[in-house]
Amino acid sequence: MDESKVQEVLEKQILTVAKAVEDKIDEEIAVLDRLDLDDIEALRERRLQQMKKMAEKRSRWISLGHGDFSEIPSEKEFFTAVKASERVVCHFYRENWPCKVMDKHLSALAKQHIETRFVKLHAEKSPFLAEKLKIVVLPTLALIKNAKVDDYVVGFDQLGGTDEFSTEELEERLAKSQVIFYEGESSIGTSRSREQTKRSVRQSTNSYSSDSE
Repeated sequence: MDESKVQEVLEKQILTVAKAVEDKIDEEIAVLDRLDLDDIEALRERRLQQMKKMAEKRSRWISLGHGDFSEIPSEKEFFTAVKASERVVCHFYRENWPCKVMDKHLSALAKQHIETRFVKLHAEKSPFLAEKLKIVVLPTLALIKNAKVDDYVVGFDQLGGTDEFSTEELEERLAKSQVIFYEGESSIGTSRSREQTKRSVRQSTNSYSSDSE
């Protein structure tokens, strides 16, 4: 096919797409034109109710400790936390460098994903849970939905195998297990804030001594 024919085919394809987009816009405008005042008021009321429900959800989440990355002091309080929140990410840790790296990323994500409770629990001080949940490698994240452990992130193997993974990579892994909402009404992070978070996490982790065990 010569160049003129290729150009003609491309132009036809572009016109077809443009026509489809134009038809879609015309259809949406027609729908809006058919709305009367009662319809508009109903839509407004529905939106207000949605906003009210979301505000109530956010208020409840915050009252349960969402939006912050906190430590659970005992195994008993672990069960209380997972029963109260639909989605929980629990970091089983000890005082070593890999766990401190994980802490920094989780602290950032806790602020971005208010729909999920982010907590940490010292594995060596929680022998019953560590045995019950088969926690061997640290750090391990237990991903909990509706009071049941649904998945695990063990060490850094699923995050590139090194401690240089980004907050976004951990976020994608958690979203894959649906323990966080990757985007939507419940996620309060933005692309800009996530990029800033990524930089600040890397700067913070570099301030630790890498020989801690």
